[in-house]
Amino acid sequence: MSRKIVVTSALPYANGPIHIGHLVEYLQTDIWVRFHKLCGNECLYFCADDTHGTPVMISAKKAGITPEEMIDNVHKEHKADFDGFHIEFDNYYSTHSPENKEFSELIFNRLNEKGSIVKRDVEQAYCENCKMSLPDRFVRGSCPKCKAENQYGDSCEVCGTTYRPSDLVNPYCATCNTPPVMKTSEHYFFRLADYEQPLRELLTSGHTQQSVANKLDEWFSAGLKDWDISRDGPYFGFKIPGEENKYFYVWLDAPIGYMASAKNYCDNNNLDFDALWPGTNSGKGGEGQYELYHFIGKDIMYFHALFWPAMLIASGIKTAEKLFVHGFLTVNGEKMSKSRGTFIKASTYLNHLNPEYLRYYYASKLSDSIDDIDLKVDDFINKINSEVVGKIANLASRSVPMLTKNLDSTLGKLDEEGQDLIKKLVTASEQIVNDYEKLKYAAVVRTITALADEANRFVEIKQPWATIKTDPEITRTNLTAVINAMRILTIYLKPILPKFAESVEKILNIEPLRLADLDQVLENCKIGKFERLAERIDEKQVNAMIEESKIETQNTETATQNSELKTENSAFEPIKPECTIDDFAKIDLRVAKVKTAETVEGADKLLKLVLDVGGIEKNVLAGIAKAYKPEDLVGKMVVVLANLKPRKMKFGLSEGMILASGPGGSEVFMLTVDSGAKPGESIH
Repeated sequence: MSRKIVVTSALPYANGPIHIGHLVEYLQTDIWVRFHKLCGNECLYFCADDTHGTPVMISAKKAGITPEEMIDNVHKEHKADFDGFHIEFDNYYSTHSPENKEFSELIFNRLNEKGSIVKRDVEQAYCENCKMSLPDRFVRGSCPKCKAENQYGDSCEVCGTTYRPSDLVNPYCATCNTPPVMKTSEHYFFRLADYEQPLRELLTSGHTQQSVANKLDEWFSAGLKDWDISRDGPYFGFKIPGEENKYFYVWLDAPIGYMASAKNYCDNNNLDFDALWPGTNSGKGGEGQYELYHFIGKDIMYFHALFWPAMLIASGIKTAEKLFVHGFLTVNGEKMSKSRGTFIKASTYLNHLNPEYLRYYYASKLSDSIDDIDLKVDDFINKINSEVVGKIANLASRSVPMLTKNLDSTLGKLDEEGQDLIKKLVTASEQIVNDYEKLKYAAVVRTITALADEANRFVEIKQPWATIKTDPEITRTNLTAVINAMRILTIYLKPILPKFAESVEKILNIEPLRLADLDQVLENCKIGKFERLAERIDEKQVNAMIEESKIETQNTETATQNSELKTENSAFEPIKPECTIDDFAKIDLRVAKVKTAETVEGADKLLKLVLDVGGIEKNVLAGIAKAYKPEDLVGKMVVVLANLKPRKMKFGLSEGMILASGPGGSEVFMLTVDSGAKPGESIH
């Protein structure tokens, strides 16, 4: 009997790009969703951009646009990145939506009616330099428990302790480094401790992994604290009913975005939302017709394992059957690094490599634990070349061309040995299905590659390249077994490599494969033309990707106005250490005339400029190709950092840097000077 399932992933914040660290979660979820669809289950996958909060508001202001314009632009970029990695949402929405506003107010009012909302005065950090109240994540300082430095105002990334900004040791504004002052304001609080018992019961029922439950037990032991769910204006978000200058804290309406995305889908597809997610109408959640699962990272489990289910329980709305928590991504055993080029945006990866290679590599590392996974560059190259190209795709390249060229593209009938091979592959389905269901993707990949080894051994034993000369019909029989083995492996791999599977389906002239097709056999039928299924990765491709990431970082960090926000934690990167006037005096800014400008082959964001700096020519690689056409730059007078140490890059030597600002992409604005200025003239 087929199942009805609703699945969500955590909402990416709308103030920055998707990077390969984010993709761990979305690929893990997409593979699970595709697996259930392969099994014949109805599985709906919902997500949205998390759009509210001070960071979005400030970032939009710096870019000279409204928050609505900014989140619309980011939404398009995020969706393009997800599409590029074949992540197939049934609805990808926004928390800045009428549905989300309606549900946020509904839940707030129900909590209020139950007496679970209280008001009280709080001291909050206020930056007199920025002229605004500072959200938790805009205050940095040392953790009050473990004393780790440079921690956010709501939780410590080192020891996991949660606290208030006023608890920080030596706090400072994350935007300008100014120590904040404390001001009193009345806020709304959700009485989380009122729901300790139902939360404990939920967690003991197997709601999440045991390691997560153990961590939550520590929080229960420490005592559940009331949760501040309001923020003072100015703030980009939903106003609290009856208030003029108080807004729902972004973390209140963010998880409600799951419901809003699902409601929007239901309204557009004539589905009953209350049957899909019970409780919004009746206030009696119950089981409903659909199972519900959330996928999140371990950094936000406090919100998803305590606050979110408590809000739903209190509101009489269905909670999830399970909360699946995963770890982070490291690269070569270390945190992703901008300086080393391993902080790689999804779009940068797509400029260089097949997205399915990352899908496969992550799958080969992922399990049901919350341990971090590591992307080792050498291992990534070797695994793709050895397993995807050398073992799996190789089965097709060793069989299909021979069949189409020499045997009229026609399959024969399996003999006993071929049947034994196919039976061995089909028998593995129970273990593979069980491992997929339990998120043990690494085990799935190990089983599939072991089966691919079996099929390749069969080819080596039968030697079709030799028998085609002496016995074409026995060759046809053996190739029929190999192609059927390829078909079975493709069924198993389809959740991980959907486009690879589509190519195999096209080659074999068959309908889209399902798990129910395992027992079928292709015999006495024609197949289609061969097409290569996978290409080996050249180390140069990976190096080019890393180099492009370094260039993007360099361009961002040296812009006169850096508007990049810390996307993972929804706060600005802290300002770098102070410099002295002596440091600043070392900078030599000069007027330069653009003599030539041209595109750089293999780098779609770079232009190569030849600058006249008072009779001295300098070659400069500038990341402005999205904003300027080369022919429009020739003759312009620009400002260049003339004494920047030359740097050897993949695309050539860069001997300076022009001054520009903006959030990036097409929104980069060069600093130009009056045409009467002379090349080489100093800028003071």
